[in-house]
Amino acid sequence: MTQSSDAPGTDHENDSFVIRVRDRFAEISEAAWSRLSGTAPGEGSAPYNPFISHAFLGALEDSGSATAQTGWLGQHLALEDADGTLIAALPCYLKSHSQGEYVFDHAWADAYRRAGGEYYPKLQSSVPFTPATGPRLLVSDAIDAPSARQALAQGLMALTNRLGVSSAHVTFATETDIQALETAGYLHRTDQQFHFHNAGYADFDAFLETLSSRKRKNIRKERATALENGITVEWLTGSDITESAMDAFFAFYSDTGSRKWGRPYLNRTFYSLIAERMPDDILLVMAKRNGRYVAGAINFIGGNTLFGRHWGCIEHHACLHFEICYYQAIEYAIANKLEFVEAGAQGEHKLARGYMPVITHSAHYLPHEGFRNAVADYLEHEREDVAQFSRVLSEHSPFKKEN
Repeated sequence: MTQSSDAPGTDHENDSFVIRVRDRFAEISEAAWSRLSGTAPGEGSAPYNPFISHAFLGALEDSGSATAQTGWLGQHLALEDADGTLIAALPCYLKSHSQGEYVFDHAWADAYRRAGGEYYPKLQSSVPFTPATGPRLLVSDAIDAPSARQALAQGLMALTNRLGVSSAHVTFATETDIQALETAGYLHRTDQQFHFHNAGYADFDAFLETLSSRKRKNIRKERATALENGITVEWLTGSDITESAMDAFFAFYSDTGSRKWGRPYLNRTFYSLIAERMPDDILLVMAKRNGRYVAGAINFIGGNTLFGRHWGCIEHHACLHFEICYYQAIEYAIANKLEFVEAGAQGEHKLARGYMPVITHSAHYLPHEGFRNAVADYLEHEREDVAQFSRVLSEHSPFKKEN
């Protein structure tokens, strides 16, 4: 290993590749990044995931939303071949807190502190402020994927040890990545979300016909209630996303973010950058009354999934949240033949509205043996609890029971 000349981490070398640590995403070219599977529309074997695109990750840093000043110092691992070609990568940050992650480790931090250690800083491989499953060990289709994933997994462990930090966390990872990380010695953690699966429905009514009579009637009633008082709904994507539409949405997001987190994680510049760099990947669902927008939700369009992210309003109307965030997303997915809708973190109330429980995964490297053993024991029981709770919820599916 040699010390990196252009990043605070280290370079990891062998005869066939080098892992460089980049503290700014802008140091990786968009053309090189787009060769990694899933990072660009139509590129690679994995479905396109907009959150790992160069446009999205770059906008987080360029806007000042995810930077060293906000507690997200880039430590991105870039695996290059002997010719300097990017062949694999891992988005990663050195973090001074646990905000904006949605896989809660506050109890771990408290236990580590009470034992006399410093939990922060830590390394975090994730998409900032985005609880959506996607690849984290990003690999080009032109190389041996298992070997590249192992190199990245071990490279993150080496960086953790070299920096002397408490831990490294890879959150909302795919099962393929989790397998590679477990093989390298990471601990496996599970949690639960609620996703809609489009079983090839012709339209929203066809989806409703698969539900029990009571659930079907309730959804129809909620949709009718939401649109009372003269409310109409618009879908905005591509060139239809104007700065004025983003202004309106940002007001909604800021109101919700201020109540949830004390201040919004994302700033107004971020939304301008993504509207400029990836407009075709964005769906704004906006509710209008008396000629002005009164509520809205932002979604991101992937290769086979619609990802629901933020919602907010300046007028409160019964059931409008359900309509804008859940039912309109299902309608869009069906109309555009997307297989899934991911509606964000938590929310058992989504079950009655057609969103079924799905297990999410993260992986954790804890160098301290005593701490690792204690957490491993805890995670074994937590995985059992998560699986049991998911089974119980599935038994209360809104869909018709098979005879």
